[in-house]
Amino acid sequence: MAKNKEPRPPTYAVSVVGLSGTEKEKGNCGVGKSCLCNRYVRPSADDYYTEHTSVLSTIDFGGRVVNNDHFLYWGDVFHRGDDCLECKIHIIEQTEFIDDQTFLPHRSTNLQPYTKRAASSKLQSAEKLMYICTDQLGLEQDFDQKQMPDGKLNIDGFVLCIDVSKGCNRKFDDQMKFVNSLYSQMAKTKKPIIIAATKCDECVEQYLRDLQSFAANKKNLLVVETSARSSVNVDLCFNALIQQMDKTRGKPKIIPYLDAYKVQRQLVATVTDRFEKIIVSTVRDYHTTWKAVSNSLKNQPDYEEYINLESSRKARNTFSKHIEQLKQEHIRRRREDYLSSLPKVLNNLLNNLDEIEGLSWSEAQSLMRTRQEFQYWFVVLEHGPWDESDQIDKTDRRVPFDILKTGEAERIYQNHVQHLISERRRVEMKERFKRTLERVHFISPGQPWDEVMCFVMEDEAYKYISESDRRDVYSRHQQEIVERAKEEFQEMLFEHAELFYDLDLNATPSCDKMSEIHTVLNEEPRYRALQKLAPDRESLLLKHIGFVYHPTKETCLSGQGCVDLKVEQVLANRLVQLDHGRSNLYYSANFDKINLCLVGRDGLAQELANEIRAQSTDDEYTLDGKIYELDLVPVDGNSLLLSHPWAPTFKPHGCFCVFSSIESLNFIGDCIGRIRAEIAHSRRDRFAQPMPFILILANQRDSVCKNMPILRHQGQQLANKLQCTFIDIPSGTFPRKFNESQIKQALRSVLDGLKHNFDVSPMPSIKDLSETDLRIVMCAMCGDPFSVDLILSPFLDSHSCSAGQPGQSNTLILDKIIGDSRRRIQVTVLSYHSSIGIRKDELVHGYILVYSARRKASMAMLRAFLAEVQDVIPVQMVAITDSQADFFENDAIKELMTEGEHIATEITAKFTALYSLSQYHRQTEVFTPFFNEVLEKKSSIESSFMFDSSRDGTGASEDVFPQSPHSHSPAYNYYPDSEDDAEGPPPYSPIGDDVQLLPTPSERTKCRIDLEGNEYPIHSTPVGDHERNHKVPPPVRPKPVLPKPSVKKLDPNLLKTIEAGMRNTHKRGVRGGPMGHGDDLEASDNYAEPADTLLKSKGFNDDIYAVPEDTHSRIVKMRNSFGGLHVLHGEEENGFDRLSKAQGSRRPSKYKHRSKILFSKTKAYQRRVHSDISDDESGPAHRRKKVGRGNRGSEEDPLLSPVDPWKGGIDNPAITSDPEQDDKKMRKKKAQKTPKEKKPKKPTKPLYPPTRRNWESNYFGVPLQNLVSQDRPIPLFIDKCVDYIERTGLTTEGLYRVSGNKTDQDNIQKQFDQDHSIDLIEMDVAVNAVAGALKAFFADLPDPLIPYHLHPELVEAAKIVDHIERLQVLKEIVRKFPQVNYEVFKYVITHLNRVSQHSKSTLMTADNLSICFWPTLMRPDFENKDTLSTTKLNQSVIESFIQQSQYFFYGGEIVETSSNEGTPPPHGHGLTESLLALQLPPPLQPQQIQHQLQPDPLM
Repeated sequence: MAKNKEPRPPTYAVSVVGLSGTEKEKGNCGVGKSCLCNRYVRPSADDYYTEHTSVLSTIDFGGRVVNNDHFLYWGDVFHRGDDCLECKIHIIEQTEFIDDQTFLPHRSTNLQPYTKRAASSKLQSAEKLMYICTDQLGLEQDFDQKQMPDGKLNIDGFVLCIDVSKGCNRKFDDQMKFVNSLYSQMAKTKKPIIIAATKCDECVEQYLRDLQSFAANKKNLLVVETSARSSVNVDLCFNALIQQMDKTRGKPKIIPYLDAYKVQRQLVATVTDRFEKIIVSTVRDYHTTWKAVSNSLKNQPDYEEYINLESSRKARNTFSKHIEQLKQEHIRRRREDYLSSLPKVLNNLLNNLDEIEGLSWSEAQSLMRTRQEFQYWFVVLEHGPWDESDQIDKTDRRVPFDILKTGEAERIYQNHVQHLISERRRVEMKERFKRTLERVHFISPGQPWDEVMCFVMEDEAYKYISESDRRDVYSRHQQEIVERAKEEFQEMLFEHAELFYDLDLNATPSCDKMSEIHTVLNEEPRYRALQKLAPDRESLLLKHIGFVYHPTKETCLSGQGCVDLKVEQVLANRLVQLDHGRSNLYYSANFDKINLCLVGRDGLAQELANEIRAQSTDDEYTLDGKIYELDLVPVDGNSLLLSHPWAPTFKPHGCFCVFSSIESLNFIGDCIGRIRAEIAHSRRDRFAQPMPFILILANQRDSVCKNMPILRHQGQQLANKLQCTFIDIPSGTFPRKFNESQIKQALRSVLDGLKHNFDVSPMPSIKDLSETDLRIVMCAMCGDPFSVDLILSPFLDSHSCSAGQPGQSNTLILDKIIGDSRRRIQVTVLSYHSSIGIRKDELVHGYILVYSARRKASMAMLRAFLAEVQDVIPVQMVAITDSQADFFENDAIKELMTEGEHIATEITAKFTALYSLSQYHRQTEVFTPFFNEVLEKKSSIESSFMFDSSRDGTGASEDVFPQSPHSHSPAYNYYPDSEDDAEGPPPYSPIGDDVQLLPTPSERTKCRIDLEGNEYPIHSTPVGDHERNHKVPPPVRPKPVLPKPSVKKLDPNLLKTIEAGMRNTHKRGVRGGPMGHGDDLEASDNYAEPADTLLKSKGFNDDIYAVPEDTHSRIVKMRNSFGGLHVLHGEEENGFDRLSKAQGSRRPSKYKHRSKILFSKTKAYQRRVHSDISDDESGPAHRRKKVGRGNRGSEEDPLLSPVDPWKGGIDNPAITSDPEQDDKKMRKKKAQKTPKEKKPKKPTKPLYPPTRRNWESNYFGVPLQNLVSQDRPIPLFIDKCVDYIERTGLTTEGLYRVSGNKTDQDNIQKQFDQDHSIDLIEMDVAVNAVAGALKAFFADLPDPLIPYHLHPELVEAAKIVDHIERLQVLKEIVRKFPQVNYEVFKYVITHLNRVSQHSKSTLMTADNLSICFWPTLMRPDFENKDTLSTTKLNQSVIESFIQQSQYFFYGGEIVETSSNEGTPPPHGHGLTESLLALQLPPPLQPQQIQHQLQPDPLM
């Protein structure tokens, strides 16, 4: 069975020998025996030790590893050769250990010298352990313990180690002597010997050659070049010995060290590369540990192989380097992130260039630390730089402040400053370019940039900014002008309200109606302004028409400016506050203490205070049996300030205002207005009781005072105007300035006012709300430039205002004294578009029509609305403006206010003005006269409504508006306790406060004197020039005479004196014919009518413009009553009192038939469309005769003698129609539309002024003839520029189109100014700069190269249809050029022709060149609108010159061009005409666009 067992591999023992001994013998290091054995037995890099000491202590020498022997057992190696033969090799190292005490060899059992001991073939040592490393000695139990087999070994071969390196403090010859001796001993054993040349990685070539010679002298002695440290040829050395010990094995190839080293290094490099790839792919986080990585990489071949070759230490070093790289990469990315975010931080903290422009980086850092947002953007670290702290691992994105100390941060700051500078310059240039575009008036909405670009190419801002910025600025400019044009277009549609509200809302607009609309609107420049945006224009028009058909607050074209929305918001807020504030007024009205403020001038206030105190006892005053404590605060006018004249803790119950002269009276008026305004502005509780003001006339002590009647009268007038009480001087003679009766009457007035404030009726119930006496509708225009609060304040500031019924968000209720009793008035505030349905379908007792005197559209909407209102319904017209001064300072406001007053005059409506800067006109009493009039006509209004409802089949048989239980009361009872319901204030009066004091005797027969001494006419129709030419106070409705002892009539003697003077004035003022003063004259409720409205010459008969139809549908002509003919209606006051009596004889008409203005405005649109309208269609207004000069106003007053009757002011004559003038205007207008032969126009001013340069020049900007001579017909500068461009620029794309640098252009001209012989090629400037300088040369000429007087001829020639004929005419014209201009023009055009021949590279065809050059050569006036119509023609002329330069200048043939030149460019105005998107009917389409627009008629 033993034969069947596999044979054991042979076992050999190899002894490694070499120079050994003390340091004296071997030097300070060994020959490498231990390292060679270590590398062979344990080849792994982790098991390889470079230090193996032979100096041992006695203890270590006696340990089991050394075992008192001078040899080491390294263990065994299982070897498998290339021939697959296996064997086991035991390795023995023969050495000599030195005692670390004596530095002599240790004593051993074998005392033979090393040469004999090392050559011994038999070794024996019981229990000797395998040697691993020096650290094993003494710590054998901590290492692997393996005994030498059987305690003995027979040596089968020797490896002789010879150190061929330099150093170790020994000579190579001494080593060779020792080796020679040793070899001799080993040769005796007949064992194989291999020489291992150790440390070949540090070998000396000579030593190696000597060794080779030594081996060559020996028989069969091989030398293997090895390096244990580099692991080169170690295995080869032992393999060669094994082959000699076993001849059956193949003989290995001995490889030189260098070749083997290269193979080894390649292997190491390959393994290292694979290992690094594993590390890179595995480790991505620099926080990863080596332990985790090594555990994860175990059992991976690439990892294990690298560990074996390079050791774990190197693997860990490689790993550490990779980790450091990852960390540095992370820090780099964080640094880049911080630096990339730094511009954003600087933009937020240092965005003000003016603040940082001169700061250094360190100063800028200090400035940033002072910002409040500093902590948001930066983090300041306490310890170390940020990249060595844990900041790199934090998610905090704030920038570490210490990163600002780097150079990169400073560069970023400098770039930031430069960016701000360039951005500021860029923004400035963009804004400058924007202003340039704004100055170019011919830019129309929707015009493409390409059409405008050539006109602004010479602008400096254009050249500075980029093309994208240019387009951006132009886009913004276009957006602005488009939005502005659309807003103006929408405003124009509103201004033509009569045109649209004439539509039949029950059917869609017909084609004829749409054609009429387009015809009318086409005359408007604002309509034509959107010519290039015809679809948008049509959309706006259709949207407007759609809104006319379906007007709602949601679709209102004013958006959030809709009156309905604003009124709802204001009423929802204010009425809630009103009801809440009113509850605070119900408290006891028992006053024991009265606080009085006394206001006067020149010590009058203090005198009054002294008089009151003299009549008091300890400041207690007895009045009507009751004692009151009085607290008096006198305020002298000389020290009165604009703020409250009393202390904040003092709350006066009333104010006594005393006066004794005109100056003090005027002061009192101003003072009351200021105090009221201040109280209204500062009062927290808006619903606190108003403070009564009492005007007291002081006695002059001189009983014969001539001014007293005037003071009394003007004091009464001021009291009426300010709605306060006037206390006159009682009759008789008094020694003091103030009388006791005056003081008591003043105190009673204060107490009555306080009592009235607390006698407020309880809030009405819902049932009561439905029982309103009057229903008033106030209409306002959406988008008007005033606040809704202004028109609501007369109601909301009243204590008698309350909310309407639930669901009526635009309604409020007024509880007012009207006539003899308290009435409940429902006021509905709506927009005009929402009021249309109410106008047609619901009962309305009166309209308050509001319009803005600043807006034509507002007046147009009022006219359109009023025209369809029945003339039985009273109307109050209200003009809104800022102040009375607007009338004199603004012609447009004056015009609209004048028109509104004339309309009110024609329809006998009331007219007033509200001023946004005045508090007084916001009082409720503004509308009290109107409410009185509405109440008078209530029954006739309701009867007319019932009549229309029954006639229309509406079935309105029941009372639509229930009768109030108060309606049976008389109309005019005096209500002494109502201050809030006092009579109306003076109406709108732009002339001022110059009023007449007394009427003439003839007038006094028709006047009565009221309780306060005022005389008011019973019929307010003016009868004299002194009234007609001056505004008078409003006719406050007469009150029944009640005894009031303190009020006396005016002095009769003074009356006679004033009346005599006024009679004389009356005689001088009347210039017209005589006029009867019958009792049937119509009245004006506001003020005296202008004289010229009513006065006519004797026998002068005019057909009145009203044409109401009678019950039989017949046209009834009505004559003016002032000529002696009968008046059909309107004979009583306001023309309404007879209406109820005449219901059976006349059906109600509409206001458009009572107003010439309303009627003419309605028909004006028809006249524009149908020029041949008949007299019957035109209405009676066209049959009026021309007004003579005698009908003009007084020449003494410039306001009454205007050149234009529309713009003369309130006192102008009533506006009348003059058919002869109208016909002349129509014929003139038509004549303007017919084509006429154009006369040569005056030369227009140049586009580019000669002030483009900022330096003085004796060459540029001078006439051409000064720059040429017979020898040189072309200016030298032109010749140099053209030569340079043709030599260097004929391949430059965009030549003459792309702007060159402005600075370079100026430098070229400046240097040429200094030296005419400059060489442009040597200057090395861009060709575009030279091209720009050439164009600038022509732009600077005093006159354009193409003379102005030839421009019209060129334009007319361009219109010639035939191509050949057109060129011939142009050739004739160009010969008319001055000789100097002709030569230069010929030279330039020839040059441009050559440029156009290179259009494939330059992209500059003749067309493109003409676009760029025609403005330079012709310099038209672009501010003239005619330029727009000839732009294309001018460009086409230059294009023809460029294309046909050979024909024009050199007698050549006409060149056939690719473009179709058989048809000329668009003709002048036809250019604009061709852009019309909406084609009008042929008879109406204009043949040319009028650029000199006629002024529009007043809308």
